[in-house]
Amino acid sequence: MPETNEAVTHAFWLAGREATGESTLEVTSPWDGRRVGAVSVPTEAQIEEAVAAAEAVRGEFSATPAHVRAAALDHVSRRLAERTEEIARLISAENGKPMKWARGEVGRAVSVFRIAAEEARRFNGGEAQRLDTDAGGEGRLALTRRFPRGAVLGIAPFNFPLNLCAHKVAPALAVGAPIILKPAPATPLSALVLGELLAETDLPAGSWSVLPVPNDQMPALVQDERLPVISFTGSDKVGYAIQASVPHKHCTLELGGNGAAVVLSDYASDADLDRAATRIGTFSNYQGGQSCISVQRVIADASLYERLLPKVVAAVEAQVTGDPSEDTTDVGPLVNEDAAKRVESWVDEAVQAGAKLLTGGKREGASYAPTVLADVPADVTLSCEEVFGPVLTVQRAADEEAAFAAVNDSKYGLQTGVFTRDVQTAFRAHRALEVGGVIVGDVPSYRADQMPYGGAKKSGVGREGVRFAMEDYTYERVMVLTGIDL
Repeated sequence: MPETNEAVTHAFWLAGREATGESTLEVTSPWDGRRVGAVSVPTEAQIEEAVAAAEAVRGEFSATPAHVRAAALDHVSRRLAERTEEIARLISAENGKPMKWARGEVGRAVSVFRIAAEEARRFNGGEAQRLDTDAGGEGRLALTRRFPRGAVLGIAPFNFPLNLCAHKVAPALAVGAPIILKPAPATPLSALVLGELLAETDLPAGSWSVLPVPNDQMPALVQDERLPVISFTGSDKVGYAIQASVPHKHCTLELGGNGAAVVLSDYASDADLDRAATRIGTFSNYQGGQSCISVQRVIADASLYERLLPKVVAAVEAQVTGDPSEDTTDVGPLVNEDAAKRVESWVDEAVQAGAKLLTGGKREGASYAPTVLADVPADVTLSCEEVFGPVLTVQRAADEEAAFAAVNDSKYGLQTGVFTRDVQTAFRAHRALEVGGVIVGDVPSYRADQMPYGGAKKSGVGREGVRFAMEDYTYERVMVLTGIDL
């Protein structure tokens, strides 16, 4: 498998086999800038070969028995589990993710492939429908099944370089759809691990490829008619540009967010506030804040704002920053120095506009200190966009209605956490909040890999979560049987 060896240039996976191109892409550590390794980049001819192979195998793969696909997915799940520690170190090296979070990411990928294997065995059982409810349908029975839309182009981001690749690959293979996986240029090594493990299975050649294609070569792949399904995770700007360029294709877009944690008036005991502050402090900074559902905004009921705020600041200051390879580290670097400079500029803009900096606000290379701000003006960038860094804003709300309105006052709508103990309030939140997920009693950062995951508004279209992605990659096809004695 790929190793953190700076002398190694790794092959990519073309239609199930290792291959090398004519150029290479270097992978460097965000923490210290060292060369982690390099990957070979496919030529245009090799990209064409991968797409042609996916198209050629489409019918065969769709007809593959469920137990064959399930066995392959089970195999990948087991092998990921066996190699957790080395894969976690690889993720940490190329991504800058602290080891505690990298191990967790591998564990989630283990679950994704296991769940996909389970779903592959029970998916598409077929639904029978009597059509003789009207006279013209006498003797007719409709049978509806789902079939793959075609080969999938999976475009993965850098922030979860293994698990978000798993969320593209596993559902596609589970339904029998060939997939070409394009990992992020900054973090291709983790994706190549999946290629190595898939190569150990009996899946047909052409049913999968892992191609570390530079971003400037993506438009041709996006436009290719032989890839009718695109699953993209990344920024709203890029995602909607892809969708606009291929309006006839089926696109699943998992885009940005500026996740809010709402703390309501009934969540008021010292123990409640301590728990809320601890969860907020942790999940505004996990992955360096580079998660679409990290806590970016805290909206606290005015009755408990003054009690909660110092607890949140203390919880943020308790986060251990430093070398991501150390087990004690909570917060590592951002993906590169430019990303940290962008976060720095947004915080500086907010402070200059009148926001109060309560802790943090300092950058060193690609690292940015965990930061909390209060009284942030509504019109600054930090209030309007996804910061994708370890920065948290805290604001008051007069009551529940005002808090929910503040959540909805955003172009994004991915997930929201609502700290309440009242079941009626929970249901009101579920109805009122314009988001894809409402997490009651916790931060918006909670995600189980089997649940439907996706957003409203500019946070995207479609849903991930293994079974829901499988439905997204397929379509219903009805067969009507005539002359049936019902």
